[in-house]
Amino acid sequence: MSFSHFDTDGRAIMVDISAKQPTLRTAIAEAKVRMLPTTLVRIQNQGINKGDVFNVSRLAGISAAKKTPDLIPLSHPLMLNAVSIDFEIDKSESTILVRSKVVAVERTGVEMEAMVAASTAALTIYDMCKAVDRDITICEMHLVYKEGGKSGIYKRT
Repeated sequence: MSFSHFDTDGRAIMVDISAKQPTLRTAIAEAKVRMLPTTLVRIQNQGINKGDVFNVSRLAGISAAKKTPDLIPLSHPLMLNAVSIDFEIDKSESTILVRSKVVAVERTGVEMEAMVAASTAALTIYDMCKAVDRDITICEMHLVYKEGGKSGIYKRT
């Protein structure tokens, strides 16, 4: 297996995608945020002093997706068509599942944008709640789904 982000001399390069045709690209990523049950209740009841945790985290994730090339050195700047962040609460596990979805018509995939969006939204939950719960844990960060391009569909099992 060869690594496409290195030239024949082993130097890091940005892959040339100019010959590829734009196709519809979609990626979904998730991160799980584990916290104290009391913290989860406070989030749900708008009881965090810094404000609405879900809306601020959603905005952070969307903004982060657009900044991916500034954070990941060899990723391409992409024109994103849609970015969404959704949250799923599991009271029994005292967790919030952060799910990001990114869509673009581009020459390369949007997996990194989805991963950056989910992780940044999760980090924002931590930031907004750290005053009441320093033991918050972000875990299980992964790509769930990707579609588009010559490699086709990937679906995490």
